[in-house]
Amino acid sequence: MTAAPADFASAQNEFITIDTPRVEDGAAIWRIARDSEVLDLNSSYSYLLWCRDFAATSVVARGETGEPVAFVTGYVRPDRPGTLVVWQVAVDHAHRGAGLAGKLLDALTSRVAAAQGLASVETTITPDNTASDRLFTSYAQRHDVALDREVLFDGGLFPEGDHLSEVLYRIGPFHA
Repeated sequence: MTAAPADFASAQNEFITIDTPRVEDGAAIWRIARDSEVLDLNSSYSYLLWCRDFAATSVVARGETGEPVAFVTGYVRPDRPGTLVVWQVAVDHAHRGAGLAGKLLDALTSRVAAAQGLASVETTITPDNTASDRLFTSYAQRHDVALDREVLFDGGLFPEGDHLSEVLYRIGPFHA
């Protein structure tokens, strides 16, 4: 993987620090996801588990008081140990527009690459989510790697009946 613009340990500005999530961050992360009004909201319990079981493959941005203001959750695919799946990305309304999601994504992938290697990143995005499309497209461009898209889950597979298709974004392979 090419070097990320911001090293995980030093990726901060005067008000924001990028950190590993802790269990006590689960409620704040759930609230950020809920208030995004775009993400599929998981149970509050799942965010607590995520902060416990997938902390090594997730990051939070902390504001001045130490409270999370943004997050990226992810996991490594069991059948593809070099692939990081980004599950959710959300930034609190007050902190949007400053490139924080991109900084978090760079910090997370840099950390995962250093800890265990990283061949590719995957995520799914619905066709109406232009912010996520821009985030992951610019991420691939910034790291000078390919971005392939294909429908992973057709909307008809979801029980709600009105869920849009989930498009798989496969980013990589990263250069050593």
